[in-house]
Amino acid sequence: MSPGSGSGEQRFATAYGEARLVTAAARGPEAATVLLSHGAGNGIDTHDLEALAAELPGQGFTVVRLEQPWRVAGRKVATAPPTLDVALEAAVALLRPTGPLVVGGRSAGARSACRCASRVGALGVLALSFPLHPPRRPESSRVEELDGAGVPVLVVQGERDPMGRPEEFPGDRDLLSLTVVPGGDHSLRVPRRASAQGGLSQDEVDALVVEATLEWLVRDVVGTGT
Repeated sequence: MSPGSGSGEQRFATAYGEARLVTAAARGPEAATVLLSHGAGNGIDTHDLEALAAELPGQGFTVVRLEQPWRVAGRKVATAPPTLDVALEAAVALLRPTGPLVVGGRSAGARSACRCASRVGALGVLALSFPLHPPRRPESSRVEELDGAGVPVLVVQGERDPMGRPEEFPGDRDLLSLTVVPGGDHSLRVPRRASAQGGLSQDEVDALVVEATLEWLVRDVVGTGT
């Protein structure tokens, strides 16, 4: 099924192999298309991407998850960052969204979305677990990718993320919003004991991701595209 016409799955060719799109179409009038990619060590079936695909369509947002060619081919390690950008841009060309477009994803997918946002005409970037720097190397900052997006960016970051704790993100950027997941790691997972001690459960984390995303979409993205 064509990703632009309803829910379903589609594979398509890129310069680096076959990629895959899985679409959850908006129920009712469509407010925007949200195109999300995965990280460098996992696929589109992570708990946060699945929560967004399950919940946002009911609020009028079509969610399209992009599985990169390396993952479709069954490899365990992501290919170089420029190859991720090629697949993302090819996905946008295939989708040809007629309304507002948001790009994003988790970790490496978030970085790619920031790099490509302006080129593909996106109105916003959703960055889940943005890897601000490699683990234990804060001097190797990737903040220029956030700044280079040129559109509103929502970063959803775990409190314990070794690739960038929330307090490491710049607080003086007009286009940058930050939502913190208490107790969350780079996968936005929280310790099982946290819930027993009054912290968030994993279901509550997913609800937080969805709520923060929806609020940001309505406040900072949809209003700018209509």
